Amino acid sequence: MYRWAVSRDASTLRPDSFFPWLNTLGVFIAAWGERFKNDHPCMPTIHLTTFIAAPIERVFDLSRSIELHKKSMAHHREQAVAGTTMGLINLNETVTWKAKHLMRTRVLQVQITSMERPFSFTDEMKKGDFKSMKHEHHFKAIENGTLMIDVFKYEAPYGGLGKFFSGLYLSAYLEKLLEQRNSVIKEYAESNKWKHVLDNKQ
Repeated sequence: MYRWAVSRDASTLRPDSFFPWLNTLGVFIAAWGERFKNDHPCMPTIHLTTFIAAPIERVFDLSRSIELHKKSMAHHREQAVAGTTMGLINLNETVTWKAKHLMRTRVLQVQITSMERPFSFTDEMKKGDFKSMKHEHHFKAIENGTLMIDVFKYEAPYGGLGKFFSGLYLSAYLEKLLEQRNSVIKEYAESNKWKHVLDNKQ
């Protein structure tokens, strides 16, 4: 059983003796942050490839639908609050998202910085909690459908501590969000639901 250790003059309590692992944990976090900085100079990157049995043009347009993105993130109460708030987002346009993530309401503004329909588009963070964020969307037509490829790069804030948290939890959380979004795109693209999203949209 651990007890509070008392110094020789019996006047100062030493909690470090009660929790001897605290100092070790602090050193470990600092060392991990330094290791991440030295060994991993690039931003963390998430790669996902999703097969969708639908034409490439349909998958491309569903991927830039504001309404469908909101449906895929409904559990997080995500809303488009500024910029392009409905329809299909286009080159150079921005959208500001507001949603509940990691126990906080967060605001993220992104801009479409490149687009080549129906093969690719890229959105990048302009304002938000990340230090930086870039999401490349690539589409490849194959014989029986489309391969949708996500390349999501980000840099967490808060230096070494942010990198430690990213390696420990954040990357897995973001990957799960992307998979959730992609499953909704796949569901709509492979059924007649896509018509409710894309009819009369440009």
